[in-house]
Amino acid sequence: MNTIPEKLTVRELDLFYGDFQALKKINFSLAGKEVSALIGPSGCGKSTFIRVLNRMNDLIPSCRIAGNIFLDGEDIYGGIDVTELRSRVGMVFQKPNPFAMSIFDNIAYGPRMQGIKDKRKLAGLVEQSLVKAALWNEVKDRLKKSALSLSGGQQQRLCIARSIAMAPEIILMDEPTSALDPIATGKIEELIGELKQDYSIIIVTHAMHQAARVSDKTAFFLLGEIIEWGDTKEVFTNPKDRRTEDYISGRFG
Repeated sequence: MNTIPEKLTVRELDLFYGDFQALKKINFSLAGKEVSALIGPSGCGKSTFIRVLNRMNDLIPSCRIAGNIFLDGEDIYGGIDVTELRSRVGMVFQKPNPFAMSIFDNIAYGPRMQGIKDKRKLAGLVEQSLVKAALWNEVKDRLKKSALSLSGGQQQRLCIARSIAMAPEIILMDEPTSALDPIATGKIEELIGELKQDYSIIIVTHAMHQAARVSDKTAFFLLGEIIEWGDTKEVFTNPKDRRTEDYISGRFG
């Protein structure tokens, strides 16, 4: 029996851009302190799906949804404040996007927006977030330097630290290593393993081996539908749907 309560629950989710249906009857759940990987061909709805989870699609006028998404039992399209939702459900994008300001100010930006002004408290938050993102030892002597001076892999870990500083419950990662070299990718994957002790994580990835390494559950998306979803080991070694097997083995597309 699964005793871990669901952190996030998606029921019968449909999403439309005008007349085009991008997501079809999506059912999905995420437990606390769990990593779920979303795999599937380009354009099949993975990134669209995770953007629904912190309401980034609200910014697209033609977008409309049906169905329900619950965060700790609360409908995120109900009375929940969008700003509060985005602090609880953080996002790390495919390409590192640090602000053009110092390393310190990148991390302190969100907490300052939340009203934290005490310099000592901010300094503690910055250090704690960078430690959790496995970046502190590399940048602790240059916190006043521009974040843009960091390498690509460091910038991505900085973006993860920036998300952590907002004290999220869930971190969404949209192909966070696709722009990085193998060494930086390895560091991010190792970091995901450490972060799941404190956070629930959903990662979109095109790399089968990455999904197999870092995730507890895997969902295979195809043409806006979840074709298969379950324990990662089971999905990769004993897929129930032929299309999943074809995709994982490289025979698909």
